[in-house]
Amino acid sequence: MHIEENVPLAPLTTIGIGGPARFFFRAANVDEIREALAWARERDHAVFVLGGGSNLLISDAGFDGLVVHIDLRGIVVESDEMIKVAAGESWDAFVAYAVERELAGIECLSGIPGLTGATPIQNVGAYGQEVSETITRVEVLDRASERVVWLTNAECRFGYRSSLFKNIERDRYIVLSVTFRLRRGGTATVKYPELQKYIDRNGITLDDLRGVRGAVIAIRKRKGMVLDRNDPDTRSDGSFFMNPVIAAAHYEDFAGRAPDAPHFPSPDGVKLSAAWLIEHAGFHKGFAHGNVGLSTKHTLAVVNRGGGTAAEVMELVRMIQDRVREQFGVELHPEPNFIGFPPPTAD
Repeated sequence: MHIEENVPLAPLTTIGIGGPARFFFRAANVDEIREALAWARERDHAVFVLGGGSNLLISDAGFDGLVVHIDLRGIVVESDEMIKVAAGESWDAFVAYAVERELAGIECLSGIPGLTGATPIQNVGAYGQEVSETITRVEVLDRASERVVWLTNAECRFGYRSSLFKNIERDRYIVLSVTFRLRRGGTATVKYPELQKYIDRNGITLDDLRGVRGAVIAIRKRKGMVLDRNDPDTRSDGSFFMNPVIAAAHYEDFAGRAPDAPHFPSPDGVKLSAAWLIEHAGFHKGFAHGNVGLSTKHTLAVVNRGGGTAAEVMELVRMIQDRVREQFGVELHPEPNFIGFPPPTAD
């Protein structure tokens, strides 16, 4: 094993923030992952598994342990509509792969950064689609038993931006591959009015998966949600806050405070727009806090304006949470994973 030391982690994240890894190892297969875990266990080092570096905020002190960077590759067509994708494959590249082969089901998840292995952890979703709708099974290494096991969709316990891996058995499993069931020759699933208006305006039909993918990417670019080295607004973790879901009884009180706020039905109550709450709590697009701030295109994105630190991000996030709670009585919960410190909570 070639273990590196004091490897900068900021360049391996989409927001470009974070201190170094004390130890670092790039794993290309499950045996190398097992070796890395054994190496860390023998030396009593903590382990952090790193994928594409999106949806992640690493502390300025870095990670005082072993960072295992997942680099498993390969796409296997198991049947006409079943495809197994290794955890280290680029997610957006796989979406493009599926769209080019007229396989429907993930076209609205175009332009999302990161690796395929991270998608079931977060139950990645956008524009009315979630990966849980197409995942049939997830291959994982169980760190408790050191065995490779397959988990069904039901066993993954998917919810809104949540899963077994993120909320119930955090740090127990390492995702090795994800198997998707897509629809050969199917039409695009378009649920969001913004996307529907765009495709209508541009004459795109639902059976044109390439056109729908292009529409999604165009909208995401307009919001600074597609990585672009020449656009500082894309130096972020994407949407930093989840859209809050409140109970129907709570909504009555909220509506009294904000009768014009957008809201949507949800199985658990009423879903609100985090972006609307942030803007109407006084945080405009382009709001700056030191070397970090909000995107000039979208208030949901916390961006690194250059030289930003995790401490500054945490300060800004707490400011937003406090103001939204005071004004609307609603809690905003961050979406990224926090490495080296706990998630920001209200005082």
